[in-house]
Amino acid sequence: MARPLAMNRLAAVGLLCASLCVAGLGVGFAQPLAAQVTQAGNAPIVKGLPDFTELVEQVGPSVVNIRTLEKAVVREVQGNEPDAEMQEFFRRFFGVPLPMPNAPRQQRPNRGQPEEAQPKGVGSGFILSADGFVMTNAHVVDGADQVVVTLPDKREFKARIVGLDKRTDVAVVKIEATGLPAVKIGDVNRLKVGEWVMAIGSPFGLDNSVTAGIVSAKQRDTGDYLPFIQTDVAINPGNSGGPLINMRGEVVGINSQIYSRSGGFMGISFAIPIDEAVRVSEQLRTTGKVQRGRLGVQIDQVSKEVAESLGLSKAQGALVRGIEQGSPAEKAGLEPGDIILKFEGKTIEKSSDLPRMVGNTKPGTRSAIQVWRRGSSKDMHITVGEFEADKPAKKASAAEKPQTGTLSKVLGLTVSELSDAQKKELKLRGGVRVDAVAEPASRAGIQEGDVILALANIETPNVQALEALTAKLDRSKPVSLLIRRGEWAQYTVIRPAR
Repeated sequence: MARPLAMNRLAAVGLLCASLCVAGLGVGFAQPLAAQVTQAGNAPIVKGLPDFTELVEQVGPSVVNIRTLEKAVVREVQGNEPDAEMQEFFRRFFGVPLPMPNAPRQQRPNRGQPEEAQPKGVGSGFILSADGFVMTNAHVVDGADQVVVTLPDKREFKARIVGLDKRTDVAVVKIEATGLPAVKIGDVNRLKVGEWVMAIGSPFGLDNSVTAGIVSAKQRDTGDYLPFIQTDVAINPGNSGGPLINMRGEVVGINSQIYSRSGGFMGISFAIPIDEAVRVSEQLRTTGKVQRGRLGVQIDQVSKEVAESLGLSKAQGALVRGIEQGSPAEKAGLEPGDIILKFEGKTIEKSSDLPRMVGNTKPGTRSAIQVWRRGSSKDMHITVGEFEADKPAKKASAAEKPQTGTLSKVLGLTVSELSDAQKKELKLRGGVRVDAVAEPASRAGIQEGDVILALANIETPNVQALEALTAKLDRSKPVSLLIRRGEWAQYTVIRPAR
């Protein structure tokens, strides 16, 4: 999130925002009909709007302001050069740097020049325990040389970063204090779409600001590791790390992200589910890091087209496109083209469910999985590994004399045989190297240098075998293609040209 502006800039921010957004604000303040909502003589569905005053009194003392500092060399401002806060303001609201005509070039500071702690950012947090553990977002404290926590009673403490997890955007810091008012942790499973929720935080550095709205959606997949709670609660830069609170005064999420084209609130906010955050925080408090399970697979969503091509009645599960060499998946016998339907008995409705399930599994656990392979389900077991950074793929070897024919017309592929040396280097018994791609191969994501291992779940040890299989294809249906790219075997679906 963008770094909030300092207090002395808020007047300028407010004036500009008012001029830019007045039309939208006029619509946003329309009064609800509350108790007047009826249905053909039935009793009112909406009886009234909630009163948040008791919630604020209950939870407010547990919400803190978090300021971060970084060491920087102090330099003199040149001429009319604007300060960092104004530059940040321009970048966030206009998406471009502040114009600086005839601005002098910055000089590199001399070595040995003294460093001072400069403001880095502002965020929010909430007290987890009476002995001073505070939860916030990882992006709030990441890279900070110093963290300062300010309580609602204006007491300030230098905080120690216990640990942070960028993957879930959760961090825990510790202040030396006792007898602090800790929050109550709620049950996310009880949270319903349409339910009223409240947020407390420090948007733009304004401590203990209260906003409210409703839950817009649950399990919202934004491409991140966790499924988010979506709300229409007003969240702005500085709210990051603050609590999302239900009407029982319980924390159900951590306000983390907004969807915005301007850098400010646009009615869509995302919060990390508190059950996931607490699971991460417990590991951070215990070991300072988070252990996560991994299988070593590349996965994709199962589309209706893919499900049809593989004989699966319903588009569900996680499609295995690639297997990492030496990974738990390879050792367990998983293959590219498999569709993982269940993990530890839990159905995988969409592909993003799998990494969350596996990630929450302790490394070394022997887990049961169910896969769809060649038209039938298969029960298997896999020993979950520990999550690590992905290895970079190696570039494929040079090609030999290209071959053309049916492959070019039907699949858009120009291929050649693998030499014995190439097979040895890649540790393959057979396969066909891709030398050039056109439609429809390029649309399917096939690249020059890929090695084709199988077509329609049938091995292709050489060009002749691949040509023969291609000639027999039903061109009205998509077909599976198994390829090798670097150290990975990957699965894709291609629709032949008619």
